[in-house]
Amino acid sequence: MNVNPDSLSSNNSYLICNNCQKVLRKKEKGMRVPRPLTSGPSAFIPENEILEATPADTHTNLLLVEEYSTSGRIDHLTQLMGLHPQYLESFLRSQFYMLRMDGPLPLHYRHYIAIMAAARHQCSFLVNMHVQEFYQIGVCLEWLKGLEYIPQRLRNLNEINKILAHRPWLITKEHIQKLVKTGENSWSLAELVHAVVLLAHFHALASFVFGSGINPEVDSDNFQRTTVNNFCICDLANDNSLEDSILDCANPETKDSVSELEALMERMKRLQEEREEEEASQEEMATRFEKEKKESLLVGSGVFEEVVLTSRVSRFVEDPTFGYQDFARHGEDNLPTFRAQDYSWEDHGFSLINRLYSDIGHLLDDKFRTVYNLTYYNMASHEDVDTTMLRRALFNYVHCMFGIRYDDYDYGEVNQLLERTLKVYIKTVTCYPERTTRRMYDSYWRQFRHSEKVHVNLLLMEARMQAELLYALRAITRYMT
Repeated sequence: MNVNPDSLSSNNSYLICNNCQKVLRKKEKGMRVPRPLTSGPSAFIPENEILEATPADTHTNLLLVEEYSTSGRIDHLTQLMGLHPQYLESFLRSQFYMLRMDGPLPLHYRHYIAIMAAARHQCSFLVNMHVQEFYQIGVCLEWLKGLEYIPQRLRNLNEINKILAHRPWLITKEHIQKLVKTGENSWSLAELVHAVVLLAHFHALASFVFGSGINPEVDSDNFQRTTVNNFCICDLANDNSLEDSILDCANPETKDSVSELEALMERMKRLQEEREEEEASQEEMATRFEKEKKESLLVGSGVFEEVVLTSRVSRFVEDPTFGYQDFARHGEDNLPTFRAQDYSWEDHGFSLINRLYSDIGHLLDDKFRTVYNLTYYNMASHEDVDTTMLRRALFNYVHCMFGIRYDDYDYGEVNQLLERTLKVYIKTVTCYPERTTRRMYDSYWRQFRHSEKVHVNLLLMEARMQAELLYALRAITRYMT
């Protein structure tokens, strides 16, 4: 793709840093340089490959037409999710319900909470989208000037917003009590559950946006002209990764991607045979969980520079230095693991959330089940493959990083199935998605289709949302009892 540096003016949708301008001049001289951002839905996936991979059946077309009639556009987010229409239908149904249907919160509150949630991860794509929605509603527009202009009642959400986004295991019943017992600024439990669902939804959606390299919309405003983490936004699409050293060590160019695929297939087969022959004891599985949890400390830790928020997004963020910290910290013993059998989505969270916010439990449950069970029985070039083991490893690894353990799962499978570059990608997308780069995306599963990697992002997104909800709903349950 040929690029004329003179065409990249300040009116372009992207800020082009001085280094990138030098790079473009080098390209004119015939030197190899990274590819610039694409003009399609994703900076990571060629537009023609998205179009070719999107199903052209009647059901998918009707789904996209319906979304267009609702929002007046088919945004980049929807186009990427359209690679998996079965999931997209479930996603759009639940999002439409929480944003537009009858519920405890007024419409302008819903979109402002979406802005607050997306801003925690500097996700200008989502911030801009819901700023536009807020303008269309046309009330309380002064709130868009920043948090100091919103009612105290709404500002009180800042604490659980930042905790849910970065360290959800810190949420306690005291946080819930403070919100529902603050006099004239108090929240009802139904309102609070609606707010928590929105916060978790948009935190997780930011992970999908960054993990899929979703480009700004063509009519977006200055929210997109930004630098992230002291590097140009073009780094998100190119090879200028802050984790180059990690990925280069873990993914040497001499390694054959075809042999990687065959090795993964062989490990899956071997694990299945071992599982059938002999099941690990509960003690051994608990030990393997602790080992995997502590090993996650070593994945991508201590590499990134300090996050620098842009002024357009920072107005919606309180305490910007509060960020993700590993659940399992170095030197700590007796870590407070969240045992899924003590409080699970199926047995506890679903019934509580459905009781306080009617029908949303059914919609979320359908979305979780859809993405978890989604399969085409393919894996790269292989057909008739049962990918259940791989999908479960991805979902459970996210929960492991958040301190959630399933007693019936052998966490030894995680190390067997998820190689290091994939773990770096998962941790980045899940815990600090704004730092995701194209190099990270390209570094894992190099023989897999882009649609399969989008499926990975959907799994990571839903695993993250469920983890946040489990911690928040457990705290609400403890407050109620």
